Amino acid sequence: MTELHIDGLGHRLRLERAPRRIVSLVPSQTELLFDLGLDAEIVGVTKFCLHPAHARATRTRVGGTKTPMLERIRGLAPDLIVANREENRREDIEALQDLAPCWVSDVRDLPGALHMIRSLGAVVGRAPQGAALAARIEADFAALPQLSRRVAYLIWREPWMVAGGDTFIDDLLGRLGLHNVFADQPRYPALDDAALRGAAPEVLLLSSEPYPFRARHAEELAAVCPDAEPVLVDGEMFCWFGSRLLHSASYFRQLAAQLQSAGSGRNG
Repeated sequence: MTELHIDGLGHRLRLERAPRRIVSLVPSQTELLFDLGLDAEIVGVTKFCLHPAHARATRTRVGGTKTPMLERIRGLAPDLIVANREENRREDIEALQDLAPCWVSDVRDLPGALHMIRSLGAVVGRAPQGAALAARIEADFAALPQLSRRVAYLIWREPWMVAGGDTFIDDLLGRLGLHNVFADQPRYPALDDAALRGAAPEVLLLSSEPYPFRARHAEELAAVCPDAEPVLVDGEMFCWFGSRLLHSASYFRQLAAQLQSAGSGRNG
C-alpha cells in the first residue's frame, strides 16, 4: 500500500514500501538510521558520517555533505536519499531528486528534532522505534539545570564565526539558561575581535566542529576577550540533531557543573 510522507520542506513522498537501499548525506541522520534498527538497508554515507564507527568502513562513501558524488549515488540505485536543508546544498538536493525519492529535514530547535526523528522513523518503516527514541530524548531534556550566563558559541576561526539566532545551537543554549549574546544576528555571523569583545560574553564556548578548536585557541581568545572564560565543548552535542541527542542531556549536566564551578571561582 502506498504511504504518503511529508518531509521538512513540505515535499510529498509516496513510497510503495519501506526503503531497502538508503543513501544518507547527513552524519547525524546516518547515526539515527542505525539506531532505528536499520543496517543492510544503509548503502551509502558521507565521509563525515563518524557514528556508528563502522559506518564509513562498511558502506560506500559518496563524498561530503556539500560535495555529493552524484554518479556514485546513482550507481547504488537508492530507493531513498536522506538529506538536510542546512547540511546539503539546494542545487545538490534538486539533482538528487532526479535519482530517487529525497527526504529532506529542516531542524532548527529541539521540538523540530523530535519531530524529525519520529517522521524519519515512519518513512523507513521504524515508526515505533522513532517514537521511543524521541520520547527518551524529550524526557532527558525535561530537567536540565538552568544557568544564567552570557555566552558566545564559536564555530570557526579566521574569521571568528559564531552561532546566531534561528539555529539549533541557539535553541539548545537557551534550554540550559545560557544567553547567546549573538542571538539577535541571523544564522552564523562572521566577527572581528572588536565585535566579539564588544558583545561582552562571560563564557566563550569553543566547539570541536566544524572548526576543531584546541587549548591553544582558548589562550588566543583569552587575549581577545580577557573577561570571558574560554571553554572547549563537544560540538556533536550541540549540532547533531539525531539520536546523538540521547547523550546530550547528560553532557550538558556535566558542562553546567563545569561552568558553575568556573563562575564561582571567578566571582570569588
